[in-house]
Formats: sequence, structure tokens, C-alpha cells
Amino acid sequence: MIKKLNLLTGFVVMQLVCQVYAADTIPTDIEQPGTQPEELTAAIVPVRNGQYNCHNCHSNYESEPKVEPWYNWQGSMMSHAGRDPLFWATMAIAEQTFDGSGDLCLRCHAPKGWLEGRSTPTDGSALLAGDQNGVECGFCHRLTNPDDSEHQGVQNAPYVANDSGDPDGISGNIKAYHGTGMASVLDTREILGPYAGISVGMAHGNTRQSQFHRSVDFCGTCHDVSNPAVGDLAHNHGAQATADPVVADGTPGSAVNGKAAFNNLPYKYGIVERTFSEYKASPLSRTLISDYSRLPLELQAGAIANARTAALLAGQNGNYADGTPRYFSCQSCHMQPVVGQGAGFPGGPPTRTDLPLHDLTGGNYWVPQAIEYLDGLGKLRLGGGLDARQIAATRRGAERAKGQLESAASLRVTGDVLKVVNLTAHKLISGYPEGRRMWLNIKWFNGANTLLREDGAYGPLKDGNGDAVTVIDPSDGVTRVQVRSLLNLEDANTKVYEAHYGLTREWAQQLHAMGKDDSLVIQYDRLTGSPILTLGQLRAQAAASEAKSFHFVLNNTVVKDNRIPPWEMDFEDARKRNILPVPVAQYDGSPQEAFRFFDVVKLNPPAGAVRAEVRLMYQPTSWEYIQFLSLSNNGTVSFLKDEGKNLLQAWLHTGMAEPHVMATANWVPADCSGDGIDADISGWVFVDTRTCTASNSILAPGVLVDAGAQLTLVSKAVTLGKGFAVEEGAQLNVRGM
Repeated sequence: MIKKLNLLTGFVVMQLVCQVYAADTIPTDIEQPGTQPEELTAAIVPVRNGQYNCHNCHSNYESEPKVEPWYNWQGSMMSHAGRDPLFWATMAIAEQTFDGSGDLCLRCHAPKGWLEGRSTPTDGSALLAGDQNGVECGFCHRLTNPDDSEHQGVQNAPYVANDSGDPDGISGNIKAYHGTGMASVLDTREILGPYAGISVGMAHGNTRQSQFHRSVDFCGTCHDVSNPAVGDLAHNHGAQATADPVVADGTPGSAVNGKAAFNNLPYKYGIVERTFSEYKASPLSRTLISDYSRLPLELQAGAIANARTAALLAGQNGNYADGTPRYFSCQSCHMQPVVGQGAGFPGGPPTRTDLPLHDLTGGNYWVPQAIEYLDGLGKLRLGGGLDARQIAATRRGAERAKGQLESAASLRVTGDVLKVVNLTAHKLISGYPEGRRMWLNIKWFNGANTLLREDGAYGPLKDGNGDAVTVIDPSDGVTRVQVRSLLNLEDANTKVYEAHYGLTREWAQQLHAMGKDDSLVIQYDRLTGSPILTLGQLRAQAAASEAKSFHFVLNNTVVKDNRIPPWEMDFEDARKRNILPVPVAQYDGSPQEAFRFFDVVKLNPPAGAVRAEVRLMYQPTSWEYIQFLSLSNNGTVSFLKDEGKNLLQAWLHTGMAEPHVMATANWVPADCSGDGIDADISGWVFVDTRTCTASNSILAPGVLVDAGAQLTLVSKAVTLGKGFAVEEGAQLNVRGM
């Protein structure tokens, strides 16, 4: 039976000994509602004669795998969630700094092992080889909506993942807790899915239709992540300053029924990831694919256009083949419908025109490379011994991820202004923020094609003396390798899109009072590797101070978030869900106005520039994060002592997570007056004072006159058209000739 712990005892032990042992019991500060370990009587994955059943029917029936669910899933990061070396290296630091917190990680990355009681010890050492497949078939296809509106999963008080509703309100007003793996799991051998009338009892019992599996809320089960410990214990509950109050006991080790995770919707506290919330705050989550033509023209491209094109295959104007309305949901983008059969058993299933492709593609193209590299060395913490088919599927998955990134944004240059448009339904970029970044790389050339300046330059890193920044390669313990990164993080002409979380001074003081050592390193110098900020130094700073940190299990504040919001992200929803930009004044959002879904960047051409090459770059795992995970691992969690250096070795030997180009554009000095007779300035952005003159006509749909700008249009005929916008504080003048 899994054990649960009063965390006060754990803190006392931490102060008496230096060795850190993974918890054999789950701290109440880490516990969350939902189906609990060892509550299910039916195995989470169908097993027959010691083997998983799923691939028997759902794989190996196409000569060239295209739509097979098992094959495509095998190439996804969902299937590799338990193998992921970045996950293991991150969990090592979490366990080291907050004993027992590994349970929070294992709940999503190894749900089978977690549900079957193998999350203790909380360093993952009890997991079995059968837990290697991460987020697997039997988990997703047994999920029920925690609001109990359809099928009934196992939820025993007080571990109920919903707010119980308002007894005085209307029927069915229960709000589910969607987030952080708070799953409600069906306890039968039956499989839940989107189709009705399927009976295949031989393998896994009957299949029951589940509306939840087409719901926009389904993926919220894991893709909003909140830290229950910070949510309960930190002075600000790990929420933004504008957030709603959080109900929390605030006492380490107190009973779960008083904890934040048991009394609040999960988006209210402990910010870690908010992809689902970002999506829910945009009207795209409520937009039918059949209403595609009503979207702004700039959004009718990239990932959104791809989702619509795929949905049309069913012949229902974007809806499902059975007529059920289809929205721009997570599934519509990340499990796009295809034509084909979902299995290959004798007699054959029907050929469907809306079969969900189980590729589950995101933007991570590097971790698959790291998995393959470490597997070849026998250094995967879990799930080693990949066969040729798994490797081929994984490589395909990595290529799909690159394609996904290339459909996520568009660039447009008008004059000295660059417009970066978010073509996704969440922030650009989204997901786990640590180490992920997107930036503008701009190369300026003169008339002789000589490079004058490069903004956002990436390459071999050097220190202030011009010496190479190197690190010892763990593969031999001797060779020094020069690392690659963004060369100048402080350059005023370099625009980096990222989220940085951190710790407040007040929380640092609380952590010290709870037994955390003042020597805990919060930040390292990226050039020398020397500690530049410790917990003790932070708690000695002035009141209201905060500092960036990669300690995800301790972070309680958002220091920076300039990622581009999705279309019309609602200010009030963003406030409630703790996803406001930081600082909040970005993207022109207010209680009266939704946020922009694009960024406007004023370019700064150097003298003599006649052209520029603009590239939007993405890197999934930066040198700075790799460095932190390597240096911070002090070996005190013995089972995970090598994970930081193993990850570093994989990073060094697989191209250092080489950045990928998402979109491109070109700059040349521009005149908005066109040929002097006709001018087409569709989609231009004006950020200063400009006059556009054309004797015949000016076509201007989609033009934005930014706050503080002044635009004068002089022509016989001026057509403003759809999407023309003049921000508050801007001025538009239209004059005839």
C-alpha cells in the first residue's frame, strides 16, 4: 500500500543529515485529487500472456505506416514521457530540493506506474520496465471527465477532482479540476473512445463512446501544470499578483482536505505550465472549424489552416463524420483526422474519414535525438533497448515536430516594422518554459553584401576576454567542448520570446524557516559556471525582490513572460488563470480589450543597410538549462545522481539542441506610397508618423495603426477593408486628391 507523510517530519530530517533520500511516502503537500494509486482493480494496460495487447491490432497492418495508431504514437513524446532524459534530470533536482516532489512528476510521465503504486520511492526507482511507455493507450482511453458528467471514474473522498458544484445553483454546475494529472480513471477493462457501436471484447472488452475524448477539456488533464506544494505553502500561493484569492491551509504536512489542490481550480495556484489555460482564454477554443472564414485573414494560415484542411476530409464542412460539431480543439491540431483504418484485425474495421492520427506532435525535435543517443549507450534511466521500428517512428516524430514549428508563426515586414503572428491556439511559445526560447535572428547587409550586424546571433560562446566557454565532456571526463548559445542575452536589438519563473524574497525566507539551506544555488553564471545567487543571498535582499530560477519545484513567481498570446486572449480569463503577460502592458490587453495575437517589432537598421534576412528561431533546450541541471545535481539522490551529466553528454553529442528556423522574411527600405498611382499596404503595421500617397487608390485592409502612431492616407480612393484597426492614442487622417 502506498504511504502518505506528514511533511513536518521530513523537514526535521533534512536539517539533521546531508544525504537526501527519496521519500517512501507521499507528502500531503504534494498530494492531489483524482484516482489514487492502487485504487483500480482493472489493469491500466491490457496484457495477454505477459505482452501488451494494443499493438497486436493497432500496428503492423500497413506496409508503409501512415495512419497506424500504435506506430505514430510510438514516435511521439507521449510514448517517450517515461524515457525522456530531460524529465529525469529535472526530477533529480526537484527531489533533491523538495523531498517527495518526484511523485508530482511521475504522475504525468509514468501514469501506469503511478496508478499501480510505484511512485514511491519518489525518485522513480520502483518503476518497472512495463512502465516505460509514458502516456500510453490504456491511460488515455480510460480517462473520464472529473466532473462525473458522463462516465464515472474512481474518485473517493477527499480525492475528488471537482468543486462539487453549488448546491443552490442549476443542475450540472460542477467544475472539474483539469490539470496536473488529476485524472479520473474508469475501473473496467472497457476502452473509451469517440466512436459508438464498437464491440471487440477479445482484446480489451467493449469500447464505449466518450464525448470527453472529443472535448476541448480532455488534454487539460496534463497540459496545465500547477505545483500543489507552492500553491499551499508560498506566501503568494505561486500565483500572479492580480489573481483571485486561494483557499489554502498553508501549514507543511497538514491534512489534504485543507490543501490548495483540494479547494481550488488548479489554474489558480502554483504556476508551472499553462498551455491549456492559454487555449481556453482564446475564443479559438469555442470556434467551430466550419466558421474558419470568420477568422482574421492573418489567422487563416499555418497550423490553423492545416487543422481545417484535415477536418474537411470527413465531408461535413469541418465537423466529424457523424455530424458532431468539431471545434479548433487540441485534438484538431495535434491529432488531425486522416482517412484510414484504426486497426488491422481479421475482417477489418471500417475505413473512417475522421480517424484521429495518433502522432500527438508538439515542437520537441531534440529530446528524441537524446533518447536515441543515450539508448545506444545503455544510459536511459527507463525504457532502454529500442528496436529498429521504435527508432524509425521516433525519427519521424522529430521531423513532424519541426514541421509543426514551421506552421506556428508568420513574419511580415513593412517599412522598419516586423510583425510576428501567432498561428497557434496557445501562446507562442508554450509548454514547459524552462530552457525553451524563440527569438529573432536578423542579419543586416550593405550594398557590397557585407554583413554589417547580426541581431540574435547564436554560435560558439565566448567570455568577456574572447576565450571559449567550454565544458568537460562526460563521455570521457577529459575533453573540453565549446558550447553554443545565444551570444548576447543583453543586446537591445535581440528580441527573445520566453517565460522566466523565479522565487520571491519572501518565499526564500519561508523556505529557510522550513529547513532549506542558505547555500542552495538559485543561479549560475552561464560563462564560468560559478554560483551567482544563493537562497541566503535572495532572502537578504530588499522586500519584494525576486530572482529568476530554474528550480521548477520551488518557483513561485513569473519574472518575465513576453510570449505572444493566442487570438483575442481575454484579459479577465488570463487574469483568473494566471497567464497574463509580464509585464502586463504588452500586447495591448486590458479589462476592456483582448490581447493582440501578434507582436510588433520596431527594427533598427544599421547605417548603410540595404537588405536584411529575418529568421524566427526556436530552441527546445538551452545551454543555460543544461548547465543548471548538470551543476545542481549534487548526487545526494543516489538513484538519479548521473542524470544531469547524462543529459549534458547527450546534449553535447546531438548538436546541442541546434535551433530550428520557424519562419523567414526579408527587409528592404520600403515606401508605403507604392508606384505613386496605386498603393497596396494590406496588413502593414505603422508605429510612427507616416504619409502614404497614391494618385489613384490605396488598398489598406488589415492595417494596424499602433498606439502613438500617426498615419495619413492621401488618394482619390482609400479602401480600409476588413481588419483595419486604429489603436487608442493613434491618429488616422484620410485626404482626397
